[in-house]
Amino acid sequence: MAISARRVSELLAAPDELALLDVREQGVHYRGHPFFACSAPLSRLELVIADLVPRKSAPVVVLDGGNEGLAEKAEKKLRELNYTGVSVLECGCEGWKAAGLELFSGVNVPSKAFGEFVEHHYGTPRITPGELKRLQQFKKVLIVDSRPFEEYQRMNIPGGIDVPGAELAYRIHDLAPSPDTLVVVNCTGRTRSIIGCQSLRNAGIPNPVVALNNGTMGWELAGFACERGSDRVAPPPSEEGRKKAHAAAERVARRFAVQFIDMEKLHEFRRDSGRTLYVLDVRTREEFERSHVAGSRHAPGGQLVQAADEYVGVRHARVVLVDPDLVRAIMTASWLNQMGWSDVHVLEDAELTETGPRKPRIPGSPPWQTVSGIPQGAAVLDLSTSLRFHKAHIPGAWWGVRSRLAEAKAAIGDIPSLVLTSEDGVLAHLAAPEAAALFTKVTVLEDGNAAWRGPTESGVERATTTRDDVWYKPYDHGADYLKHAREYLEWEVALVEQIKRDPTIRFRAYGS
Repeated sequence: MAISARRVSELLAAPDELALLDVREQGVHYRGHPFFACSAPLSRLELVIADLVPRKSAPVVVLDGGNEGLAEKAEKKLRELNYTGVSVLECGCEGWKAAGLELFSGVNVPSKAFGEFVEHHYGTPRITPGELKRLQQFKKVLIVDSRPFEEYQRMNIPGGIDVPGAELAYRIHDLAPSPDTLVVVNCTGRTRSIIGCQSLRNAGIPNPVVALNNGTMGWELAGFACERGSDRVAPPPSEEGRKKAHAAAERVARRFAVQFIDMEKLHEFRRDSGRTLYVLDVRTREEFERSHVAGSRHAPGGQLVQAADEYVGVRHARVVLVDPDLVRAIMTASWLNQMGWSDVHVLEDAELTETGPRKPRIPGSPPWQTVSGIPQGAAVLDLSTSLRFHKAHIPGAWWGVRSRLAEAKAAIGDIPSLVLTSEDGVLAHLAAPEAAALFTKVTVLEDGNAAWRGPTESGVERATTTRDDVWYKPYDHGADYLKHAREYLEWEVALVEQIKRDPTIRFRAYGS
């Protein structure tokens, strides 16, 4: 069923649930899409759909660039997976633009734009790299990095300590016991620096707090060197630190109208078949895997605010946040409320009955015939992301995208046997029936690249299609890093003006 751009815009402005999914590859999505469109590439749709849109009767609109056929294929796939309310956006992004509606470039746009809104609304203070460098020579400065550990370890401001997102208000009190210590919050660019800084200010810590302008990108653009491979991580709070964190969280909860529920209410939410529900655990991965609420999903608080569209695909859905200590859930809920989400709840007295990593639900085809090695004379087609393929892949392997298997066939040609592989083999299994319609014999490498113990090589010389399957972050561009960093920062800053042209965007401002 087709639906017009104007009608979708009206639905986005209404309080009812709606999922808007861009089924092009993420790198294509990056070039331009409606503000609230989540990236859900057709090539990986089965891998992401159960988490993005957990209720199969939720209204879903799929889109592509316009008359590409990808949206229609996605509609068919979703209907095969028993999604009942799927529509196709007429003429995709071309139709959206023709209707006079705004297209936004970039990824995680709602969260990035919100960060710029926060800085302008609150006047969040910032410090330039040069000022920070000068102050470090004569003043006690605490630099806290609000990114996940993997990003922090890639590059960090010298002396910085990793305290990801929602952990800031929870762990800061032991790190900065003296109110005279200047606290500087940084990330790679802008959003998590701004949100992290303002989180501590909203929490009412007595220290002066500033955001490092433009994060590690700004630091290197200023000519300063980052550390690499650091492992400084903030410890869990002491008993006194926890008391201060709880008091700060209570203040935040009152100011930003945070709602609370108990387990009985959560069970009631789960029985409500007419609403979409997300139960998201905002603690660290280690805490989540140690024990968590049955059926919950790990979504660390800082990343949930930073990339909300990767976790929640249905606008105006019901969200329950889990943190037995409450602090991180409250801080996260306060930000989601300000982003305009109206049905966010913090779970009190959470019952943690499950352990271990969560196994995602992946619907689709049954397992295909597997091989543990590469048969002689067989070609290998790797469907992992081009970024991962570039770093390491099976020697001689081709790289491709599942939704472009015809291009892979044209590049590889007629061969007696094809072995499909992917990150963990799951995507290869999903693609195998489609590849079998093009190639003589198709098998799947057992457990994919994760289980490969042979030699590897790097590079993407044997790409069968354009490398636009993912968005390449500035630091993924190697020698051109600084050029891409400058362009990225300019894009983030410009968002605050662009969102004024889209009437469906309504961030929420609270008083002090």
